[in-house]
Amino acid sequence: MSLHLCIPKERKAFEARVAITPSVAKQLIDKGFKVSIETDAGSSSYFADDAYSAVGVHIVSAAQALYEQADILLKVNPPSAEEIQWMKKGAVLISYLYAATHPAIVEACVTAGISAFAMDAIPRISRAQKMDALSSQANLAGYKAVLLCANALGKIFPMMTTAAGTIRPAKVLIFGAGVAGLQAIATAKRLGAVVEVSDIRPETKEQVASLGAKFIEIPADETTKVAGGYVTEVSQAFLEKQQALITKHVKEADVVITTALIPGKKAPVLVTEDMLAGMKFGSVLLDMAVEQGGNVVGSECNKTINKNGITIIGESNLPSLLPMNASELYAKNIQTFIEHLATHEAMHWDMEEEITKGSLIIHEGTKIHSSILK
Repeated sequence: MSLHLCIPKERKAFEARVAITPSVAKQLIDKGFKVSIETDAGSSSYFADDAYSAVGVHIVSAAQALYEQADILLKVNPPSAEEIQWMKKGAVLISYLYAATHPAIVEACVTAGISAFAMDAIPRISRAQKMDALSSQANLAGYKAVLLCANALGKIFPMMTTAAGTIRPAKVLIFGAGVAGLQAIATAKRLGAVVEVSDIRPETKEQVASLGAKFIEIPADETTKVAGGYVTEVSQAFLEKQQALITKHVKEADVVITTALIPGKKAPVLVTEDMLAGMKFGSVLLDMAVEQGGNVVGSECNKTINKNGITIIGESNLPSLLPMNASELYAKNIQTFIEHLATHEAMHWDMEEEITKGSLIIHEGTKIHSSILK
């Protein structure tokens, strides 16, 4: 018997991605897996049902029937608690979970007796790079963030010399030099902006400089904790010191993009009310952490607002604005992950293997991941 991979439609608001593309589905079918997808699941990503059917994917019209058939259910966002109850006992869910902040989803998986892997918990190690969905999606998010800001700004990014005079380049300030931040730097530089970057990890200075941006030095703080490339803890005192040092740069910027997230916690506030009050009329802010509470005071989830002449963009799902590329990259992440975990005949439960151990949140209805056992 072949393992049955099932892909339902994404039902979260503002979501246009799909977990598997036709090309990846074909490769999985060629390896012996059976693949089914819900009707129109890929249409928002510009992948028609006919493209799936052409490579041997079964099209299923009823979502509940698809959930009930799945040996492995593949999604971008986690299913609802109700949808999880449709899954058969012993089935496997693979999606983003953010388990520490979604206890109702965790409890639904436990009640249903399923196993759940979190794409957001895959360890950041070299052999897991092709499975790293956080990075693949953050790359696109950083690119799109700059384009949104450029569109909202009432001036051009590059310097331009004309017969009527010279236009000075826009100044872009980016908080955070992770994957999204680095792509934002590269994109803003390609558009001709002058770019400054603030990051509390001093080791990012070299990467920032290699992209032609100026690194704003912030003295290290022993209270800042970093694990797996992510900041996991930072003190309020350090954030206040950072804000004091960065205020001048915020006031001079035409565009500010914030990317700071702390896994399992509310996003730190980086741009305060006082900073906003000091910004130039017509400047633009984009808060990439808006869904986790926001880095910018006053940002609103999935809204663009104008506050005293400052445009504040609170787009929560930037990769979904590029759904074709985002789905292609996510599907390759999923494919690599599945091929690591299973053959077409069965799952391989190597509970001490680093990638499995790091990403398996619930096993056959039992909570096992450290993030939900604290």
